[in-house]
Amino acid sequence: MTNVIADQVPSDSAGAREIGFEIPARYNASRVLFDNLARGNANKPALIGPAGRRSYAELCADACRWGRGLTSLGLSRGDRVLLFLDDTPAYPAAFFGAVRAGFVPLLINTLTPPELLQFYLADSGAKVAVADAEFAGRFDAQACAETALQALIVVNGAPPATAAPSTVAADQWLPDFANQLAEADTHRNEMAFWMYSSGSTGRPKGIVHLQHDMAYSEQAFARTVLRLKPDDICFSVPKIFFAYGFGNAITFPFSAGATTLLLPGQPKPAAVFDAISRFHPTVFFGLPTLYTALTKADGAREADFSSLRLSVSAAEVLSGDVFNGWKSLTGLEIVEGLGSTEVLHVYLSNREDRKKLGAAGLRVPGYEIALRDSGGHDVATGEEGILWVRGDSNTPLYWNRPDKTAETIRDGGWIYTGDRFIRDIDGFHFFRGRADDLIKISGQWVYPLEVELCLAEHPDIRECAVFAHELPDRRMSLKAVVVTNGRFHDEAVTTKALQDYVKAKLLPYKYPREIVFIGELPKTGTGKIDRQAVMRL
Repeated sequence: MTNVIADQVPSDSAGAREIGFEIPARYNASRVLFDNLARGNANKPALIGPAGRRSYAELCADACRWGRGLTSLGLSRGDRVLLFLDDTPAYPAAFFGAVRAGFVPLLINTLTPPELLQFYLADSGAKVAVADAEFAGRFDAQACAETALQALIVVNGAPPATAAPSTVAADQWLPDFANQLAEADTHRNEMAFWMYSSGSTGRPKGIVHLQHDMAYSEQAFARTVLRLKPDDICFSVPKIFFAYGFGNAITFPFSAGATTLLLPGQPKPAAVFDAISRFHPTVFFGLPTLYTALTKADGAREADFSSLRLSVSAAEVLSGDVFNGWKSLTGLEIVEGLGSTEVLHVYLSNREDRKKLGAAGLRVPGYEIALRDSGGHDVATGEEGILWVRGDSNTPLYWNRPDKTAETIRDGGWIYTGDRFIRDIDGFHFFRGRADDLIKISGQWVYPLEVELCLAEHPDIRECAVFAHELPDRRMSLKAVVVTNGRFHDEAVTTKALQDYVKAKLLPYKYPREIVFIGELPKTGTGKIDRQAVMRL
C-alpha cells in the first residue's frame, strides 16, 4: 500500500502569502516548545493544573528524556509511537520528545476499546505505546494481537498485567536518561504526527500531519483570532487527542510563551468550575455541548469567571439560548468557529468584534475557502455550495487509504469537506448540512440539520439531534431525540407542540414524525453529540 508523504499544498499558496508564512526547509516541530528557552521563558510556567506544574525548562528537559528513552528502545526515524494519554504533563512531554527524536506520535482517544485499539496498532505499525496507568489495561491480548507493538510505557501509576511484550513504568525508567537532546534533522514536509478520524462513517482514517503544520495553524488562527499574550493562561476542556484541543492546549500557548491549564479526568461541570476558580485561566475553549452543560449546571451562578477574557467554541452550531446563557454567567460572548482534523484546527471563525450567532464565521487568514456546486464551479453569494478549504496545515493523505485520499484531497491540496454552506454578503458562512444527508419525505427533499436547528431554538429544548428514520413500510421520516430544559413536560403534549412549531417555522412536511425524550444526549470523547449512538435509541 502506497503512503508517499508529499505536501499537496504549494509552499507559495495564496494563504501562505497572505500571512507571510515562511519556514526553513530543515525544521522540526519540537521548536514550538523548545524555542521558548531561547526567548527567555525557561523559568516561566508552561503547564499548571491538578496534575502538577512545569516550567518551560522542566518540560523541555522531560521531553528530552522521553526522546532519549524512546531511542533506547531501538526505534528508527519515522517509527510510530501510540499515545493513549489523559491531559497531564506526561502528554506534551512524550509528544515533543518523540517528535524531537524523529519519531511520529499518534494521538488516540482514550475512550477507544481494545478491538479498535488493535486496529490503530496494526494500521500504524506502532512499535511503542505510551499509556496512562488508568487505561493501560486495555492493551490486552485482543489489542496486541497481530501488531508490531514491542513495548508499553505506563505513566501516572503502576503498570497493570498486560499482553504487551514489554511493560515499563515511566517513573522508574525516564530518570536514567539525559535531559538534553538535539532535534532530529527533519524536513519541513516530513511526517510529524497523526490523529485518527472518529470512524463514524466507516473504519477510522489515519490523518497525517507534517512538521510545519503546527506552526502554520498558529500563525493563521492563533495570531489573527486568539491574539494570545505571554501572560495568558489557556484552558481547553476538549482533550489533547482532539485536533481542536491539541491546538488550544499545545500549539497556540507554547508558540506564544503562554501557560496551559491541564485538567485530567472527565470534565464534569463541578471540576471545570473548580479549575477556573483555582487556576484563573484567561482563555477558555469549549464545545457547544459543554457550554450547554455548564450554563445549566448546579453551581454555575456561584462560580468565579472573572479571570476569563475570551471564550471560544467549535464543531457544532451554538443555540441562542446557550450563547445568551454563557454571556449572562460570564459577561463574555462566545467566539464560534469551525475546523477539522484534516486541516488541524479552525479555518472559519467569528471574531470578538465581528460575529453572527449561528454562523461558522469568517474565513481565517491563511486559508482559502471556496463554495462550489456539484460540478466544481463557484457559487454566488447567498447560494448554497459545498465547502472546499486549502491551507498549508492540510493533511497530505490518509494513511493506508488511497481511496479516501483521492476522494477528499484534490488537486493542489484542496480538501473537499462534503459540508454544505451559504456565504452571506458580509462573508459569514452558515452550515446547511452534509452533501450526503439529503432525504426525501413525502416526495420532498429535506435536510435533517435544518429541522435540528429549528428545534434547538424552541424555548423548551436544551439540546437535540435529528436524523433520518425508516418506517416499517419503508417510507422515510425524521426522528428527533431531545433534551428538555428541566421543567416537567407531558410527552404527548410536548411532542405535538414541537411538531407544530416546526411546521410553522419551516414547512409542514419537515416535522419529525417521532420524538424521543431523554435526560442527556450521548457524547463522544471530544464532547460532540455521538450521532451513531443517538440513532440507536
